[in-house]
Amino acid sequence: MKAMILAAGRGERLRPLTDTTPKPMVLVAGKPLLQYHVEALTRAGITELVINHAHLGQQIVDYFKDGREFGASIRYCSESPALETGGAIINALPLLGDEPFVVVNGDVFCDYDFGCLPSLEDGQLAHLLLVANPSHNLNGDLACEKGIASTSGPSKQTYSGMGVFSPVLFNDRQVERIRLPDIWKTAMNEHRIAASTLQGYWCDVGTLERLQEVRKRVVDEHLG
Repeated sequence: MKAMILAAGRGERLRPLTDTTPKPMVLVAGKPLLQYHVEALTRAGITELVINHAHLGQQIVDYFKDGREFGASIRYCSESPALETGGAIINALPLLGDEPFVVVNGDVFCDYDFGCLPSLEDGQLAHLLLVANPSHNLNGDLACEKGIASTSGPSKQTYSGMGVFSPVLFNDRQVERIRLPDIWKTAMNEHRIAASTLQGYWCDVGTLERLQEVRKRVVDEHLG
């Protein structure tokens, strides 16, 4: 299985850090946020990675290079301007192949074991990992009933920014600036998008406050 890490976000709410550093390259305990994903994926045996980039993206390429130092094989998709989450995947499809692949938002932090990734069942086009609603998204994004995701229903949860996707979901799509939820909408209405709840720690590192939370957690765990 291959993986794509979405790393092209501008990170306006993390300024001034992101004025000189790509959002997924901000440091957590002396290590770029993006590196935690690369290491977690390779630990799970997922070593063929695709990383997209835009704002200050050459810093990502210069740091990870071909990925060999991290036990991976990394290829890159440069975007100018950034294509949003859906457009980025469409643009990268030639590198991702014909089999289901993992997608990970580069600006989240979690302790998820990618060795536990679900497989797509017959007819499913994606399996989304959901989390309990954080304080900045109390209304949630998606409901899940009997393992199937929907945009309406009780007890909505938040999309974690991670999931397994079939390339078929993106069939006949042209490269354009489009969000991933706008692509999965039709398949979700057809009950072809599965979902499950991610257990463990997860944080969307979208603000300076949340970055400090993650930094403190990692330091505390190390000291403990």
